[in-house]
Order: sequence, then structure tokens, then C-alpha cells
Amino acid sequence: MITWGVSAGAHNAALSVFDDDTLVFASSSERFSGVKNDPDLCQELVDYSREKYGNPNLVCWYEKPWKKAFRKLTANKNWELENPKLYMNRFGVVAPIKTCDHHFSHAAAGYYTSPFDEATVIVLDAIGEFTTYSLWSAEGEKIHFINDLAYPHSAGLFYSAMTQRVGLKPIEEEYILMGMAAYGDANRFSKDLLEEFVEFPNDDYQNPFRLRQNLHRGCNWWRPELNTQQDLYDIAAATQSVYEMMFERVLQSAKQKTGSRNLVLMGGCALNCAANPLAYKYFDNVWIMPAPGDDGSAIGAVLAQKKKHIVWPGPYLGFDMGYHSSNEEIVAHLLEHKVCGVARGPAEFGPRALGNRSLLGDPRDPKIRVLINQIKQREQFRPFAPMVLEEFAKTHFKMPAKTALYMQYAVVCKTPKLYPAIIHHDQTSRVQTVPNDGSPTRKLLELWYEASGCPMLLNTSLNIKGKPMVNNITDSMTFESLYGVKVFN
Repeated sequence: MITWGVSAGAHNAALSVFDDDTLVFASSSERFSGVKNDPDLCQELVDYSREKYGNPNLVCWYEKPWKKAFRKLTANKNWELENPKLYMNRFGVVAPIKTCDHHFSHAAAGYYTSPFDEATVIVLDAIGEFTTYSLWSAEGEKIHFINDLAYPHSAGLFYSAMTQRVGLKPIEEEYILMGMAAYGDANRFSKDLLEEFVEFPNDDYQNPFRLRQNLHRGCNWWRPELNTQQDLYDIAAATQSVYEMMFERVLQSAKQKTGSRNLVLMGGCALNCAANPLAYKYFDNVWIMPAPGDDGSAIGAVLAQKKKHIVWPGPYLGFDMGYHSSNEEIVAHLLEHKVCGVARGPAEFGPRALGNRSLLGDPRDPKIRVLINQIKQREQFRPFAPMVLEEFAKTHFKMPAKTALYMQYAVVCKTPKLYPAIIHHDQTSRVQTVPNDGSPTRKLLELWYEASGCPMLLNTSLNIKGKPMVNNITDSMTFESLYGVKVFN
């Protein structure tokens, strides 16, 4: 039986394909349409999925459209009732439709792909129907709801509003604010943000936090006189600091209400890699699925119906380009030119490039950081990530756990002078550990280490600012032609 999971109509649409209980494909729409953060499915993605895996026998939708429409109505916003069946008909897909609650699709995506047979599950995002935070307890194949927080009290909406305030695009460029925060003084505005926007009720963690006002439409009106670059850095730093207070209260509440040592963290807020290490203060083991946002709910929508664990196949679930270049060629090029692109095999699902759609560089050369930011046409304050042989991770980084497979934690580098190209202003790095699994990326790193004595490579996504990652051979050739970077397929 072929089952499709669909997340669409809001932002970062995605589609997954299951063959019985096996997850065989997942991709965001933007990779096929070329539109960054594309909110809708595109015909190219639908056609590719149909041609490769066949027509779906069932389509699972990631939320309850009538609940979402009702929330918009009560919030005095423009609204319409999205009909998933008619939506899919637009793409020539005719199949039965099943829906589930937005936060349950997140919880199911996280828990049923996790290695745990029992866990605490936290979902934290901007908004799903009415819910902005939910807490669950999972055991065996059952996920039990504990409590939640409702709109407009939302950590995600707070962070997005402040993203808008510093001149960035909300619901897309929150990760840039996170990078800006390292250049600011959090103490300058943290108290102001708390007094204006956030409170922490003294009610035994029943409500981990509350917002003092609705920030759904942003807060461009707040302190307009603060407009210098340092002002914006300081606002970003204060935003990150206040968010971490909110996140820690959520963790404390979850720990108090559940007894598990395992945590599954999902929702768009789980992409905040600077805050995520806090989870290890309260839990021994943490699982964050590599697409914890709404794109990952394309998987969660199906698992919310199946209600059982699957064998997690890893994040390489997208368009498959095959493997044509050798690791020896890539290493030789890096030794001579310091930078190259790699676009091969199946694309990663989620926002992180994990070796198959990556722009790689020598982390020992401080000039590489400037060069790659120029290639990607983005701000020079933006940081880069290292992918490192797993056995060397704790030697060079203050790791919260042995592994960080999907770039989900920003941690302090112990040897910043050795690897200046992958160190952020606050001395942290968003680490990807590569286990000894025989994968092409592992073999590439081993060969690079043998040739250079360096156990890591700088790794960033193969795209330029405002554009999706390279997906296919045409994208790869275009990138190479336009930006003068050799891309190995």
C-alpha cells in the first residue's frame, strides 16, 4: 500500500511516501519548485513521487483544516476552509484523505522515528490550529497527551516577531537572528523584553510561560529608535536569551510532569541549535528528527495514522542523483582549491545539508569563511558548521552527547585556533558527527583526514541566500556555472 503524507498551505510544504510501513521518500516542495520556503506543493514534486512510487492509496494531511479555520475566524483574520481533497485534486491526485491534529503529527513524527520505546515528547512551535506548545508521554506504541498552551501564548511567535523587528523575514529567517545573537549584549534589552512581552507564571509549571500581548502580526512598532547595527545585534541577543528562558521553563515543566529520561523534541523551535543543549540538563537522551518543523509533519501525518514505530532510514530521503565522482577526486580538489561543492546521492530531508548537498571547505584556513559567505551572497557574520569524524568530536568540541548526527546543537569548540573557519563569534560550532557507518560521507572524511591530518570539513548547504539547496543535476550545473565553484556529482 502506498501512502502519502502531505504538509502544505502554510509554509515549507512537503510530501512523504510510505510503501506499507517503510518510509521511502520525503522532500520539501522548494527543492523541486525552486521557491524558497514554498508554502504549496508543486506539480514537479507530485509527478516525481507518482512516477517513482505509484499513485497513493491514501493521503494523510498534517492538520485539521476546520480547527485552523476556526482559530483564524476567532482571531479576526482572513480565513477560508482548506479542503485537502480538493487541494490534492489540483495535482491530479485522487485518493481518500485522513487528517490529524497539527501537534500530534509533530509528536508522531518524532516519537515513531526515535530509538526510544518510552519518552517525554515536547512539541514547541509558532502555532498549530490553536496549540503552540504540547507535552506528551509515550510508551510502547502509545502517545498520551498531558497538557498544552494555546494561542496567542507562543515561543515561536515571540521569536518570529523579533525576527521581523530586526529586519529579517519572519517564519523563514529566524536562524539568521540566532546567528546575530552572538554579536550582541543580551543584558541590554532582556529585562525590557520580559517586561513588555513575556511572563513566567508562578503556577507550578502548569503554564511554563505566557505572552503579555499577541505578537502574531509582529512588533515592528517596538522601540523604533533602536536602528543601528549594534542595536539590532543586542535585540537579537536578548531575544535568544529570553527564548532560552522560555525553553528551559518548558523543559522543567516536562521533567516535573513525566518520569522519562528520554526526550523527543519537535516543532519549528527545535531548530534553535543554540538553545537545544539545554535539553541535556534535564534528560539523558534526546532525539530531534532532522526535519522537526512543518516539513517533517509530512512524515508525521502518516505515522499519526499508523501509530507505530518505523525503522528510521536516515535523513537521505529526497531526489537521488546517484554517485559519479570519487572521494579521491573531491579530496584532491579540496587540498588544492580549499572549497568545492558536493551534490550526489539522495538529498537530505530537512533544512540541514549533511554531506549530499553540501558546500565543503578546509576549516583550518580563516579566509575560507569570508570566501564561502561571498559565494553564498550572505552576511559575513553568518557561521558555518563542521562535519567531523565521530571519534574526534569530543576532542575538539564540548559535546552534550556522543553524537550530533543532524547539526542540532551549537557547542563550544575546544580548539578554535586550529579551525577558525568553523568557529562562530561566541566560540561555538553547530557540529555534525559522522559515525563509522561506511557511508560515502564517512569515507570522504576518512580520506580527507588521511591526506590532511584534519578530522573535519567545513560544511554548509549548497545554495545561495534566499534560494533552496541544489536538488538535481541541472541545479548543480547552474550553481557551478554561476558561482565558479566546482561541484562534484
